[in-house]
Amino acid sequence: MKAWIKRYRYYIFASGVLLLIAYYFSLPKILFLDPYSTVLEDREGKLLGATIAGDGQWRFPEGKEVPTKFKEAIILFEDKRFFNHPGFDVLSLVRATQQNINSRKIISGGSTLSMQVIRLARKNQSRTFFEKIIEIVVSTRLELRYSKNEILSLYAAHAPFGGNVVGLDAACWRYFGRDASQLTWADAALLAVLPNNPSLIHFGKNRDRLKSKRDRLLVRLLSDGKMDSISFELAKEEPIPENPLALPKEAPHLLSRISKEGFSQQRVRSTIEEVVQDRVNDIVDQHHQSLKGNQVFNAAAIVLEVRTGKVLAYVGNTNSGREHSEQVDVIMARRSTGSILKPFLYAAMLDEGKLLPGMLVPDVPTTINGFSPKNFSKQYDGAVAADQALIRSLNVPAVYELKEYRYEKFYELLKQIGITTLNQPADHYGLSLILGGAEGTLWDITGAYASMARTLNNYFESPGKNRYARKDFHAPVYLVSDSLTNELNEETSWLSAASLFLTLDVLKEVYRPGEETGWRNFYSSKKIAWKTGTSHGLRDAWAVGVNGDYAVGVWVGNADGEGRPGLTGTESAAPILFDIFSQLPGNAWFQKPLPELESIVVCVQSGMRATELCEKTAEILVTRAALEAPPCRYHQKIHISKDGKYRVHSDCEPIGLMQSVSWFVLPPVQEYFFKSKKLSYKALPSFRKDCENPSSLASMDLIYPKLNARIFIPRQLDGQLGSALFEVAHHNSQVTIFWHMDGNYLGSTKGIHRLSIAPQPGGHLLTLIDEYGELLERSFFVTDGKYL
Repeated sequence: MKAWIKRYRYYIFASGVLLLIAYYFSLPKILFLDPYSTVLEDREGKLLGATIAGDGQWRFPEGKEVPTKFKEAIILFEDKRFFNHPGFDVLSLVRATQQNINSRKIISGGSTLSMQVIRLARKNQSRTFFEKIIEIVVSTRLELRYSKNEILSLYAAHAPFGGNVVGLDAACWRYFGRDASQLTWADAALLAVLPNNPSLIHFGKNRDRLKSKRDRLLVRLLSDGKMDSISFELAKEEPIPENPLALPKEAPHLLSRISKEGFSQQRVRSTIEEVVQDRVNDIVDQHHQSLKGNQVFNAAAIVLEVRTGKVLAYVGNTNSGREHSEQVDVIMARRSTGSILKPFLYAAMLDEGKLLPGMLVPDVPTTINGFSPKNFSKQYDGAVAADQALIRSLNVPAVYELKEYRYEKFYELLKQIGITTLNQPADHYGLSLILGGAEGTLWDITGAYASMARTLNNYFESPGKNRYARKDFHAPVYLVSDSLTNELNEETSWLSAASLFLTLDVLKEVYRPGEETGWRNFYSSKKIAWKTGTSHGLRDAWAVGVNGDYAVGVWVGNADGEGRPGLTGTESAAPILFDIFSQLPGNAWFQKPLPELESIVVCVQSGMRATELCEKTAEILVTRAALEAPPCRYHQKIHISKDGKYRVHSDCEPIGLMQSVSWFVLPPVQEYFFKSKKLSYKALPSFRKDCENPSSLASMDLIYPKLNARIFIPRQLDGQLGSALFEVAHHNSQVTIFWHMDGNYLGSTKGIHRLSIAPQPGGHLLTLIDEYGELLERSFFVTDGKYL
């Protein structure tokens, strides 16, 4: 024998090496290649929703922990020496062999939990003697790679629990409607006996058998000291579940999103707070019930934590049915922004000192390079304070502001603060950028509002010069694992704390005069800076609000783009916004960034820096750049007669008989609209008959048409060319104006300066002369419709 061994020792050694190699590789690197469900959890690990796996099974990704009660139950039922054997149990195999011989059929396999893991990984090969040997060998290899607890986790994740339910986590939700950590002893015993005979889960047929099997295991658990007698009695009284339950669907659109963004077949811990998510779901659903009466079927809402940007609630759409596109995640849908971007322009202009909060901005019919913005109400104030224009969401003042700021700069600013949907050059949008000419997502826009608040909050975190972190402007985050620490080490940000504070302070007003449907008062005990927006054609209704703690964004409309009467930000989206805020704790507001605020004196009427001509002044806080803002240009010194009725000058009135007074004067077109809104406005007195009008002040201006305008005049039913109504504003409505076109006299007007004119196609020159000799000329072009 020794000689034989010596003779074949190399073959024996090689065979041993080969066997060791085969043994080492007998266990695949990845045991299970099954598809998994995508599982979405809230920040505490509570289930928000899950998708079914690709093979039609409810199979959650493997967890790290197995609940203690299930661990005790499954070990006692399947493998009571689990923690002591190397992967197979000799005593169990001997017992199983004896039982099978006595019964003359296989009734017991004697498999340990380790062997069952191998059998599950090998897809339940036929139960033969050779297969049993393989399971024994590979199970020992399993024990070398994994700890006992890891093996138990593998079993719990892949054991069949009846029907299309695989794994403990999925079974707990399908049968009991709760997480595995909340299992009772009765639940644990029931689930422990199921993998041994998963067909018993047909509750309608096997309820008594299943209960009997469960209760026998409960007796063993009691006898083994795993549970006390009171727990045993209570467990026996628990009924067997009747039917499988539906899994939670708290945030279905976020669940779909994580599947598309690289987290498919994973267990994702999100930043969602289940309580907030439930409340927002209920609020959106309640409003959906009333909105659909107006054929408005879709709505979305998102709640962010300002400090971190974490998503606390994500309601991507209403439960409106597939016929109304309920599957569309509206939070990520590109929609016309309406007026929702106006606060960023206001803040940017404050930041550069190009605007003061109460500064008058033109609000008159306007055409700029063919673009003719209109207010929602189709009415005009002539001139309006910038802060009031923002509160009322007036379109024409916003366009004038953007023209002053330059749309190219605003375009770049929007991209820097997180608007990712501007995929065309700035010139493509032009001045319409501020009125919904671009598309945005609720995700980006709410994130930008939250970033404004975050920058302002963080300004006070670090004293000294370096109070900013431009990274404070970032998109919302929905993963718990995302790092959100931003060190404050910069001297500036995209927008200063001073400009942000002044903007949010304006937006906290609870009253919104209606560019939409009249005054609305949204009562709230909380300070909330909020803004609404409505897109052209009443297709999109926006409302975004923010305070020191939270940012809330709401969109309402139809996913297919159909507009509906009354579908406005104030009427449709703002009520949802305020209902959500009412359910959120905390009421933090922003501190004044005093190191960046300066005090200046402004003219009350114009809102500009006061001069000696301003009669009423006020002291306000402004950004540091506003110290260079221009002085009031609307107050002028004029000379009037002693009785105060007429304007005069030294050529027609002795100096001793003249009064020098300060007068608030708007340009003619602005004055034309302004005085109808402000009854206290006093127009300039007219010159006395014997006094010539010095041409230093323009007394009139054309309301329509504008300079170099292109006009289309439709033909009437008889085929004849129709007419257009031209209109002029004059400081003195009682003055007579004489109208000429192309050198031909057309007529005169007094009081209301409107004249119906029927020009032929082509270019024309309109000439206006008032009774004092002031001249105004304006070119325009009438098109025949071919070159519109």
